[in-house]
Amino acid sequence: MKRNTYFMDEEVKTVVDVKYLGRLFKRILPHKKMFLLALLLLASSSVFALVPPFLIRIIVNDVIPMSEGRTQILTILLVGLGVVGVLTAVLPYFHRLIMGTIGHGVIADIRREIFVHLQELPFEYYDTRPAGKISIRVTDYINELADFLTDYLLNFIVDILKIVIATVFMLILSPLLTAVIYAAVIPMVVCVLIVKRAVRKLFRKHRAKNSNRNAFIVESIMGEKIITSYNRSAYNREIYRDLQEDSAKTWMKIVRRNELNAPITELFWNGGILAMYAVALALIHSGDGSIAGTVIAFLLYINLCAEPFLQLTAALQQLSQVSANLERIYETIDAPVTIFDREGAVDLADARGEVDYHDVSFSYEEGIPVLEHFDLHVRAGEKIALVGPTGAGKTTVVSLLTRFYDVQAGSVCVDGVDVRDATLRSLRQEIGVLMQEPFIFRGSILDNIRYGTPTATDEECIAAAEAIYCGRVAARFPEGYHAQLEERGEGLSAGEKQLISFARIVLKDPKIVILDEATSSIDSETELLIQQALDRILAGKTAFIVAHRLSTIRKADRILYIADRGIAEEGSHEQLMAKKGRYYALNNRKS
Repeated sequence: MKRNTYFMDEEVKTVVDVKYLGRLFKRILPHKKMFLLALLLLASSSVFALVPPFLIRIIVNDVIPMSEGRTQILTILLVGLGVVGVLTAVLPYFHRLIMGTIGHGVIADIRREIFVHLQELPFEYYDTRPAGKISIRVTDYINELADFLTDYLLNFIVDILKIVIATVFMLILSPLLTAVIYAAVIPMVVCVLIVKRAVRKLFRKHRAKNSNRNAFIVESIMGEKIITSYNRSAYNREIYRDLQEDSAKTWMKIVRRNELNAPITELFWNGGILAMYAVALALIHSGDGSIAGTVIAFLLYINLCAEPFLQLTAALQQLSQVSANLERIYETIDAPVTIFDREGAVDLADARGEVDYHDVSFSYEEGIPVLEHFDLHVRAGEKIALVGPTGAGKTTVVSLLTRFYDVQAGSVCVDGVDVRDATLRSLRQEIGVLMQEPFIFRGSILDNIRYGTPTATDEECIAAAEAIYCGRVAARFPEGYHAQLEERGEGLSAGEKQLISFARIVLKDPKIVILDEATSSIDSETELLIQQALDRILAGKTAFIVAHRLSTIRKADRILYIADRGIAEEGSHEQLMAKKGRYYALNNRKS
């Protein structure tokens, strides 16, 4: 599968798929009662906001010209204006509070769903895209979606309601003046939508540029020591500058097009108002005495509509951005989980540790096989060492056993059970994997040791650590095993991190142990101590040992030289040395 890197834009679709917006709004359904209450409050506040112009028209046309004897009516109308003003100020607080609660709930559901799904996705998903491009979907994209749900969605609905209700009031007052105004509004909306269509495409492109930049930032943070040691800082600044310029140029295209909204809106809006004045003057000349109050009311309604129209353009812009984000978010949520428990999967209970590979074929990229017709039988308790050139498939062999990947042909069995027919939890409970690059989590040394066995006591963790000489790591700290470690084990040597990882395996006590270049980061003295401990720890266990250091595999029951998509040579150290083949040549190069 082709890997997506920080300098490759993710595929950008040119058409908005409304199904993503539909899926987003479906998430509001569980909150429908609160949502309907918010809509009711919202509709009420919108209606109240549009009542004052109607009352002012009555005051101007009917009360003021005939003020004598109308004091009581005037007082009632003024009190009505005051009450409406208070309600218009108070009601928005409550529907914003409700919408904020709904938005938080929806976003929390999406965050939880995408996080859980990311943990279920197969390694192929992570192999084909940088970590930065994944993390930005879980952070920035969802943050912008949260802003839309809590702010813009509410305003979007409010603005549409205000425009609809204002139009109804305007039609009641004067259908003719309403037609004049909308003769300007309709072409204005069409022009704005044309601009927004171009902006929507640019937002998708900008999302891709930002994703590239984020991927490079994450990679640079993770590789900071290598960057510094190889004097790559200046070169990387140039790469970042190019990525930033790509993002900035795309953003400026968005800005230039968005700035067209203001002149377009002002041009048509002012043209509509001038046309309304012209028609009003014509009506006055024709003898329509009540037109003055109607014009004042229309001006108030037009001013009330002006802000919603402008806010709608901002909401449409945010909607374009959210649409682009939703594509990426749902692309992750919809990514297929290919490694899962089959229906009827069985638990591997009390495994003996017998392993069989039957006619296995596998490739990471289509057309480039790593293993072909691979066969191997491993007896329970047998120690198997895997050696061979880089990229030959040593790690692939053990990754298929743990179901980090699934075979594309053939089968891998533990105690006669196809690993695809075993539950993932029980399979991985019976297998302990120690990788070349150990990962240390933020927390105490004890927390890191019990990471895979959360119910273990402190005493059990310490006993496991002492068995693998990990006590020397704890001894460096005044707090001992309770010392708090930083993220990724900052401050620990590579060997110390590996010792803590060894202790995890000892505590877990699996039936099958995989050591994938596990001692490559450990100094020779520590390696000797670990070799002595491993003789006890691996007793009675099936072990797969992938190593470049030949000193770590000479005691293996069998050594497999992996090359040419399979097993090129097989035997004990003495047998393979006597054969004077590939293993013999490898041993001579290493010695």
